[in-house]
Amino acid sequence: MFPSKLFPGLGLIAILVVLASLAARRPELSALGASPLTLAIILGAMLGNLRPALAHGHWQPGLRFSQKILLRVGIALYGFNLNLQQIAEAGRSGLLIDGLILCSTLAVGYFVGTRWLRMERASALLIAVGSAICGAAAIVATVSVLRLEENDSVRKAATAVATVMLFGTAAMLLYPLLFTWLGGSRPQFGIFIGSTVHEVAQVVAIGNAIGGAAAHNAVIVKMIRVLMLVPFLLGLSFWLARGGQAGQKRHIAVPWFALIFVLFAAINSSFAMPDNLLQILRQTGVISLSFAMAAFGMETTFTLIRQAGLKPLLLGAILFAYLVIVGGGVNFWLAG
Repeated sequence: MFPSKLFPGLGLIAILVVLASLAARRPELSALGASPLTLAIILGAMLGNLRPALAHGHWQPGLRFSQKILLRVGIALYGFNLNLQQIAEAGRSGLLIDGLILCSTLAVGYFVGTRWLRMERASALLIAVGSAICGAAAIVATVSVLRLEENDSVRKAATAVATVMLFGTAAMLLYPLLFTWLGGSRPQFGIFIGSTVHEVAQVVAIGNAIGGAAAHNAVIVKMIRVLMLVPFLLGLSFWLARGGQAGQKRHIAVPWFALIFVLFAAINSSFAMPDNLLQILRQTGVISLSFAMAAFGMETTFTLIRQAGLKPLLLGAILFAYLVIVGGGVNFWLAG
């Protein structure tokens, strides 16, 4: 039986998700790459800043359920958006570009964040993950593996999501201008978009703005990056388990939702599923993730961001510049 204590928070989040879904259908917003996920976290942040008390008290159990359970369900179901044949279509160069940019962005983000900016390890890692892989979804998936204290995990995740969303939005303005200034082929620029832009929705919006093969290649290469979230989470679990203090046993936290994500992607690639069923599964995944995003948004307050200081924004800016400049160089070298 569903615990009644979850209803107040889930009901509140459901209203935000419905509003976000309706808003995402508006042509002027969809043209800007505003997906239900991004709008859900924005609406959640707006409400959380206007009425901070709504993130506490009897509302909180529903928010925590969304941030933990519905998040994992949504990521697992996201596998039905992937087709493993797309990886073969992208070719070895697409895989190599994604792998190089992803691994180097993680390394640069972690090193700069912890060594130069003296940030907490988890905070630097979350911003690096969001920049390197797939934005907010990667951040909240990584939080569940880090096993932080509950309040600490929400604080760090909310700060990282806000930072990555800011620079992902900046990418939507910059990349079409870069294509106009630099020229080049649309297929090649599409690979550049998919391998360096933060969120899936932002990739779709930029690709459509440029048009032609740019949109197709951008989505395929981005989906490969999304798939790389799974080995990253598994590797992180092993790394954290080995990094425990001497004499202290630490169990490997295998992210089951990541394994199911791969399983669902394999099923989607191997079997011709009915279109109606596929749409229901995909939509359920989007709704689950939207609930999680709205719940995190509720706790993304200006007070929280102010307490985090300028370091997260500075790290996000450095990684954004790295993706554009170094990522562009890698693309020119390997795909040119």
